[in-house]
This record gives sequence, C-alpha cells and structure tokens, in this order.
Amino acid sequence: MTTESDITPSSADRHHPMLKLALELGPLLIFFFANLRGQWLVDRFPALSELGGPLFVATGLFMAATVISLVASKIILGHLPIMPFVSGIVVLIFGSLSIYLQNETFIKMKPTIVNALFGVALLGGLAFGKSLLGYVFNAAFQLDAEGWRKLTLRWGIFFLFLAVLNEVVWRNFSDDFWIAFKVWGTMPITIIFTMAQMPLILKHTVQPAGETDK
Repeated sequence: MTTESDITPSSADRHHPMLKLALELGPLLIFFFANLRGQWLVDRFPALSELGGPLFVATGLFMAATVISLVASKIILGHLPIMPFVSGIVVLIFGSLSIYLQNETFIKMKPTIVNALFGVALLGGLAFGKSLLGYVFNAAFQLDAEGWRKLTLRWGIFFLFLAVLNEVVWRNFSDDFWIAFKVWGTMPITIIFTMAQMPLILKHTVQPAGETDK
C-alpha cells in the first residue's frame, strides 16, 4: 500500500487538484449534511433507523464516504494521502464503536485522537533529534535543518492545539455546533496557520545541490 504526503504532489495530484480536495473534504460535508437532515434521511430510507439517532446516521454515512474517498484516491490519484488515511482508520474504529455502543463520545473524540497522535509523534521525534516533518514534506520543500526543526515544532504544537480545541467544543456545545465547527471552523484555522508558516519556509529554503552550480 502506498501513502504519500498531502503536500507532496504526484503527477495525478497536479492534474486533479480539485478532485483531490473534493475527496478529502467530501466525507466531512456528508457528515455535516447527514446530521442536519438526519430525520429526513431516515424517513426516506427507513433502514438507516437501525443506526440510531441523527448523529449515528451521519456517522455511518461518514464512514462509508471515507472508505469510498480512500478507494477513489488510490484508483485515481495512485496513492493514499497519509493524513486522510490515518484519519480514516480512526473514523472506522471510533465510528463503529459509537454505533455499536450507541455512544456519541467515540466519534466526537476522533479529531482529538488523530490530532494528538500527529502532535505527539512530531514533538516526540524532536525529543530524539528527528524532525519527522522533513521526512514527510521533503519532496515539497527543501529546508535547512533549523527550518525543519522549527516547522516540526510549530506543527506539533498546532496539532495538540486542535486536539484541545476539539475537546473544548464538543464538551461545551451542542452536537450541531460541534459538527459545524468541525467542518467550517477547523479548516479555515488550519489554512490560516499554514499560510502563516510561509515566512519561515522562505527564510530557511535551500537550493538543491544540483541547482547551486547553475
């Protein structure tokens, strides 16, 4: 099985950028709208009532959409983007537990688990002198050692921030607010954070050895 970095574009990624975005955001949008129209879906497809309430129906459809998205990514793009791949595994595990036990806590904690996993991995790598982000993104950026260290540190902290933020939102607000924030809040925050790293990336970018002689 082949997995690749989300920002390491393959030939297929470059030719289908909007398709790649749709495959990654599609399951989240289905989760949002399925929860919004959960009762409507149950009325038209009574078999869905076996899953439970609207959030469980949305979770079941989210799981199905995630699997379809990963399969489509493999077939069309030729690889599985690593973050959606890891997130998808957690979705299937925690989504199944949520539906089987009829406990919403599992699916609500999925973003916490995924972001904490990435954050701990990055910061843990730094503790052992490894800038793991460099191994993942080195085909997209050429940074010096200090640049990779700083970028890894920032992303590690950011992932932990997202984990804490998810806990705050789902524990203190309604299900509808949590799902809306998961779709419409987390993505803009991540985009803003990513753009904010560009000065660091530009400052620490180094030319490949083959280009310095030109």
